[in-house]
Amino acid sequence: MKNLLLLSIIVVLVTTGSALSANRSNQESESASQQKLAKQAKITKESAQETALKRAPGNVESSELEKEHGRLVYSFDIRNSAGSITEVQVSAITGKVVRVEHESKKQEEAEKKKEKKP
Repeated sequence: MKNLLLLSIIVVLVTTGSALSANRSNQESESASQQKLAKQAKITKESAQETALKRAPGNVESSELEKEHGRLVYSFDIRNSAGSITEVQVSAITGKVVRVEHESKKQEEAEKKKEKKP
């Protein structure tokens, strides 16, 4: 009985340790990827955010630098006074708005669920 309990504890510890190690590795990989993208950007995130807020006034809820459709863009999720989200993408090379998309509540919930999945 003690051996079974000890074995169970060891399995839990090893599994937890592996999961934490994998998560740390993913975060380090993501950070390295962001640094690589940042080196390619010609404009700052602050400048891009200023441009995005001119296009869609509100509060920036999230932002990221990413490659999308072959373009290096800063993507901003901006919540307006009505409570809806507008995603504005600004070219990290030219500083111009390249895409604007208004998200419905349904789309916003779907995106949140997608982001929670590992």
